[in-house]
Amino acid sequence: MRHSLKIHMTILALCALAVQAQEKLPLKLITTTPMPGFTGDFDHFGLDLKGNRLFLAAEEHKTVEVFDLRTGERIHSIEGFGQPLMMVYLPESNRLVVTDGGDSAVQLVDCRKYKIIKTVKLGQGVDHGVLNPLNKYYYVESGGGSSAPTHVLSIIDTKSFKLVGEVAGLPGSSNEGMVIDRAGKKLYVNLTGTDEVGVVDLDTGKLVAKWPLPDAHVAHAMVLDEPDHRIFIATRQPARFIVFNTDTGKVVTSLPCVGVNSDMSFDVSRRRIYVTGSETASVFEQEVPTAYRAKSSIFVPDLKRLYVAVSGKGKPDAKLELQIYEVR
Repeated sequence: MRHSLKIHMTILALCALAVQAQEKLPLKLITTTPMPGFTGDFDHFGLDLKGNRLFLAAEEHKTVEVFDLRTGERIHSIEGFGQPLMMVYLPESNRLVVTDGGDSAVQLVDCRKYKIIKTVKLGQGVDHGVLNPLNKYYYVESGGGSSAPTHVLSIIDTKSFKLVGEVAGLPGSSNEGMVIDRAGKKLYVNLTGTDEVGVVDLDTGKLVAKWPLPDAHVAHAMVLDEPDHRIFIATRQPARFIVFNTDTGKVVTSLPCVGVNSDMSFDVSRRRIYVTGSETASVFEQEVPTAYRAKSSIFVPDLKRLYVAVSGKGKPDAKLELQIYEVR
């Protein structure tokens, strides 16, 4: 299986131009929700599958926007943030955890009243976060800054919503993208300041391995494929899709992908990876036209839909919107 993934992806990449001419693309645009009055970039999504809600961070608007998951209709706007960036929904408590770069904090939102009810203040550089599926600890990037030699991952217990520890001394000033294995034992992180993928042992809270990126910089999205012992990374300079073997830390393959990428999803049933960026989405099979700076996305396998946020940073006439694609 491990070798077949490498061969399969390489062949599809070589055939991309020919495949684009086919009528049946892997993604079909089915709904667009205009976002008049919004400017700048959207960041990441949050998902409440049972409650039929999709959450989206509107950075410059300083809100988290709430959509009907099936129709795409915008149903609410949650206010009170400095710069919402990353989030995770907690179905057991009907609450939303949001990283807030503007206030250097992590906010807890009551999703019944749509109000911020608790705040944990952290150091500068608050951005990415990831939830441990077992103990419900939320690991948040903080304590860095533009010139800091190291940064930390602050650990928040989402049950008590209190700071309970940190993973200190991570190389570079920041990271972009994290993922935790299903056993809750290992955390993988893009160390953007040193162009490496870091591996953190969550039992000890220590960085135990660093894997250098091959001639690539500014890594962003990250997805873990545990059964095949693979981790997928998307970088921006240049725009590359890089596959690592998690047993050896060695690169399996590296392919071109969409630029200004921000999110990536793994469609397990179709053996596809979706990478969203500006103008196109790289589907490893092929590239599908989207829109300017449509870099933020989330794949919902239960609905067979890919949700893409079209941003407008750097383009005065940009029309911001939510796009919903049906996976075929």
